[in-house]
Amino acid sequence: MIANVSQKVQKKRHVFVVDDEATNLKVAENVLRNHFQLTLLTSGNACLNAVARTKPDLLLLDIEMPGQNGFSVLETLYQNPEYRDIPIIFLTARNDVESEITGLNLGALDYISKPFSPPLLLKRINHYLNMVEQKKDLEALNANLDQQVEEKTRTILQMQYAILSTVANLVEFRDVNTGGHIERTQHYLSVLLKEMRENGVYEEEVSKWKIPLIIQSAQLHDVGKIAVSDTILKKESKLTDEETEIMMSHTTFGAEIIRKISLSTYGDEFLQYAEQLAQHHHEHWDGTGYPNHLKGEEIPLLGRIMAIADVYDALVSERPYKAPMKHQDAVNIIVAGSGKQFDPVLVEVFKHVADKFHREQAVPDFEFG
Repeated sequence: MIANVSQKVQKKRHVFVVDDEATNLKVAENVLRNHFQLTLLTSGNACLNAVARTKPDLLLLDIEMPGQNGFSVLETLYQNPEYRDIPIIFLTARNDVESEITGLNLGALDYISKPFSPPLLLKRINHYLNMVEQKKDLEALNANLDQQVEEKTRTILQMQYAILSTVANLVEFRDVNTGGHIERTQHYLSVLLKEMRENGVYEEEVSKWKIPLIIQSAQLHDVGKIAVSDTILKKESKLTDEETEIMMSHTTFGAEIIRKISLSTYGDEFLQYAEQLAQHHHEHWDGTGYPNHLKGEEIPLLGRIMAIADVYDALVSERPYKAPMKHQDAVNIIVAGSGKQFDPVLVEVFKHVADKFHREQAVPDFEFG
């Protein structure tokens, strides 16, 4: 029983009453003591010191006091973000409109003239305390809803990424010639992007990118191969000219597949990156690439970066029609392609980090998050 009584006392809301007149404090105490935990204060300075120790649920504040008046106390409190949510009611003998407007403009909730009606004072205090409580409840509800929406969206995105990753892997499983290509090119791409970001290469564009999303989206750069027949994908001899044309179409097929997915799904930014990578990773700096024969900076930057990662992996990987090339030989070919097949600026980046391509590391430097 004693514990229950103690709990009720603790739940009482704390009200500060600030007035330099002892009589006024006594009247307020008689009206409020059975309903609230009270702290009675006789000056503005005492109020500020008390608030610094204990933040009240509501402040009844006189205006005319020695030292700091009520207006000054309110301004001082509200300069501190920690105290801006304290509801303040002016309780004063002033009854001019100008003072009332001044108090309300400063942020006070109400302006009650003395002498006051005890039942009316109690009613108005409860009204404002309940209003503040409801506001806090609403803010907490909104925060909770925002969190739920964020978590739900994150779950949906993760499901989509998992599905798209599965599709990309299925494509790779069909193409027996390119096992592990996805993970390796993600690693190469992450190495290039990290170097570019750290050294301000194409800084204006790169600074706007969400690099973890780019690394994740890179797994879809060859998704268009899903539309290429097994007889071509699994062919162990060199492709005919006609078969080469069909294989080259995987870039446009891939971009089209990604565009269709983006029409009915979340994660547009992820898919925008993926579309650029799929469409443009076989374009050449001198305009001799495919599918659009773009030239120089007409080629989206992501496509130009992916081109280096993709070609390096093709050179050092074994194919039925060729042996794997040594790392340094592959580096020399890419460097020789500067200004022809590859962006010269990006080739300089590649030269600085080529040794990281050679390491046995398939995990991208940028974790997806």
